[in-house]
Amino acid sequence: MAFWEEKTLDQMTPAEWEALCDGCGRCCLIKLEDEDTGTLITSDVRCQLLDGDTCGCTDYPNRQKKVPDCIKLTPQNVVEIKWIPTTCAYRRLAEGKGLAWWHPLISGDPQTVVDVGVSVKGRTFLETDVDPDEWEEHAVDWPEWEPPEHL
Repeated sequence: MAFWEEKTLDQMTPAEWEALCDGCGRCCLIKLEDEDTGTLITSDVRCQLLDGDTCGCTDYPNRQKKVPDCIKLTPQNVVEIKWIPTTCAYRRLAEGKGLAWWHPLISGDPQTVVDVGVSVKGRTFLETDVDPDEWEEHAVDWPEWEPPEHL
């Protein structure tokens, strides 16, 4: 039995917790909040530390020092943060859904995340290259897209 099937998120080791990340980069997209309604809108503007080709953080150990509003996901907050994508392994496990078939721990291939369209690879703009006044023009709905259970 796989560790994610026999342990709760709270019981996982730091290495197991990190292994759950599918590397999609969706959590590193800039979110905008509608001041009137409180609605969160996701943009295609990525954090200054997210590599747009690998979808990896360029300074993961120091990310919270360099980006003060970077949120470290924990077993406690993963169920409370409303913008966590429905495709996120942490959210799926917290909701009792298990890992998706395209997750690298299931498929055996990190490219599957890209192939099914979950990854932000090649679809974003670097935060420092977009004027904050223009972020609203970068609102997109594709980060909410979820692939079918099987292709």
